[in-house]
Amino acid sequence: MQEHHLTVTRTARYYTLGDPTGEPRQVWFVCHGYGQLARSFVSFFAVLDDGYNYVVAPEALSRFYLEGERLYHGPAAKVGATWMTREDRVREIADQVHYLDALYGKVFDRVDRSKVSVRILGFSQGVATVCRWIERAGAKADHLILWAGFVPGDIDLAKSGNPFAALRLSLVVGDRDELAKPGRVVKEEARLHSYQLRYDLIKFAGGHHLNKNVLSKLARMAV
Repeated sequence: MQEHHLTVTRTARYYTLGDPTGEPRQVWFVCHGYGQLARSFVSFFAVLDDGYNYVVAPEALSRFYLEGERLYHGPAAKVGATWMTREDRVREIADQVHYLDALYGKVFDRVDRSKVSVRILGFSQGVATVCRWIERAGAKADHLILWAGFVPGDIDLAKSGNPFAALRLSLVVGDRDELAKPGRVVKEEARLHSYQLRYDLIKFAGGHHLNKNVLSKLARMAV
């Protein structure tokens, strides 16, 4: 048995909030978590839809039914998406980076990059996605926001020209988030300190979810 790979063209879906022709001041790329869809995820960013922000929410390329495989997947069955799994992970990562690069280019065909700041936010599983995008791609961000997740361990923060050192980095965690417990946060802070990376740690009262007040605060941060 031999394994083979074939590169194909497929259609990716994304959602937006705001008007790219209205001279926005900020462009946000926001990547959802495991089992979410971009349509519902982007709705949390309505608090930023004030005429000055343009929010772009790409959807992961792999969708699946959230219910167990033995259930009948009828019209009411819920669907989610995932950025990747451990299976064929190297090519999965390459595909998602290529996808996000293409989306970035499409957005800035319409928006003057020199006139806006770019904030890239990953939530939960989307954190690893945006970190790998920043590491491997030509996307130029001003502010990287890691919400309920941490920089993947396979990213070499010691390498020369580390892109994480050239942008504002914010970690956001809820004080009751079961997937971002205090001990894990302490370890991540120690790791970032060891590589002399500057960052903001923002905590809020809540669990594994977004928070509108924190989103508004992030939008007001200087970059």
